[in-house]
Amino acid sequence: MIIKKTPAEIDAMARAGEVLVATLAELERHVRPGVSTAELDRIAERFVRARGGVPTFKGYRGFPGSICASPNEMVVHGIPGPYRLKGGDIISIDVGVTLQGWVADAARTFAVGEISAEAQNLLAGTEASLLAGAAQCLAGARMGDVSSAIQHAAEGAGLSVVRSLVGHGIGRSMHEDPQVANYGTPGKGPLLEEGMVLAVEPMMTAGSPEVRVGEDGWAIYSRDRSLAAHFEFTVAITGAGPRILTPWRDRAPKGAPEPAAEGAASVG
Repeated sequence: MIIKKTPAEIDAMARAGEVLVATLAELERHVRPGVSTAELDRIAERFVRARGGVPTFKGYRGFPGSICASPNEMVVHGIPGPYRLKGGDIISIDVGVTLQGWVADAARTFAVGEISAEAQNLLAGTEASLLAGAAQCLAGARMGDVSSAIQHAAEGAGLSVVRSLVGHGIGRSMHEDPQVANYGTPGKGPLLEEGMVLAVEPMMTAGSPEVRVGEDGWAIYSRDRSLAAHFEFTVAITGAGPRILTPWRDRAPKGAPEPAAEGAASVG
């Protein structure tokens, strides 16, 4: 069942989104060679709790971290731990914040210092696919319009869509209906209606779309060890068009590069 939200409830989710956006900006300050993913996790948890929020992921279905920290070929669901970032790495950081009972969810993939041209294209293309999908979150559209826009942008950049992982509805619960696939056919799928809120989250690789689950039962890797990226917004469908409730892109530092022209829901 798809649970639609009132304008006041969407505003409440946007307040959770404000804490989340600030958290990602704080984490960006600490993404550098030598920092461990466990350190990033501690920074995020302290930051969220100091602002009255709760890290949504911590304890969710048994997940031990406050964030998902997924470097290089890890697509999603990385448990923070001893891994220390190195120059040339990329790292996807997925954050969930619950504030006064409402959840916001977003992710970014960061460059650690100078990265390869392949990695730059992966990050730019995946971010571009997120923007393309979010733009289709319109009342009266179909879910396939969102999914196909994501797929078209990603494949146009030479990337592979991870088809076994999807986005999801979101509200008082982390995962609600409907699923938001990152591939599809325009005009197909559930009707998008005012009041729906979606976690739109492209997950792409620079190589094969096939993935494998790590030994810890959480981390998901590209099967061919190619680099992977994950970008995500929480988006509300309103009468005035898409409303991004986690507008982390507005907090990106000036001079940041612009983006180049069915399965199971993930944790975040």
